[in-house]
Amino acid sequence: MNADLAPLWLSLKVATAATCVVAALGTPAALMLARTRFPGKGLVAGALVLPLVLPPTVLGYLLLQGIGRRTWLGSWLEEQLGVVFVFHWSGAVLASAVAAFPLFLLPARGAFEAVDPRLEDAARLLGRGEASVLLAVTLPLAWRGLAAGLALAFARALGDFGATMMVAGDVPALTQTASLAIYDAVQAGDSSRAAWLSLGIASISIAALVFVQRTLPERGGRT
Repeated sequence: MNADLAPLWLSLKVATAATCVVAALGTPAALMLARTRFPGKGLVAGALVLPLVLPPTVLGYLLLQGIGRRTWLGSWLEEQLGVVFVFHWSGAVLASAVAAFPLFLLPARGAFEAVDPRLEDAARLLGRGEASVLLAVTLPLAWRGLAAGLALAFARALGDFGATMMVAGDVPALTQTASLAIYDAVQAGDSSRAAWLSLGIASISIAALVFVQRTLPERGGRT
């Protein structure tokens, strides 16, 4: 692989994996916030969107305090499961997923809240179980909001810098994503490389935003 494109490919790999993590964890979280009431719900909702307002370096520092190799959890993960996040591309996935999580959660919650409960009740009256109602009614009606949230999360994960730097470091050919490579190129005075990588990241991000605009429900119309 061309060394100049390696950071861009790594960014795509990290963003894709992070988006899968966000979808797997964010969908049930959004459904829970949209459909259930429980004590402390506001506090839980606030904690889940906290990465949206925290400075990326603070977010990365907090992650290091949780999964660093010298922490209890980090040591347990390494010894019992062989999983290491620090200075590994999986750390970039974790940092990007945490940073991107609120950008999926918020539109996904709104999409679930917009689904007409009478349609779900009608499915239940026809004998459908809760899992069947979810798969046959709720998810198909909420798919636009879910897809838009995933596109936003992908774009956010693609361009993460601060949290990824703190957790995965800036190791060429291992954890150096496009954002980190752009920073290094600017520091080294390599304007050409910085420009090409920036163009690549910007093009993909714009494509994601266009997808979001075409996917979001029309005001007062479709879900």
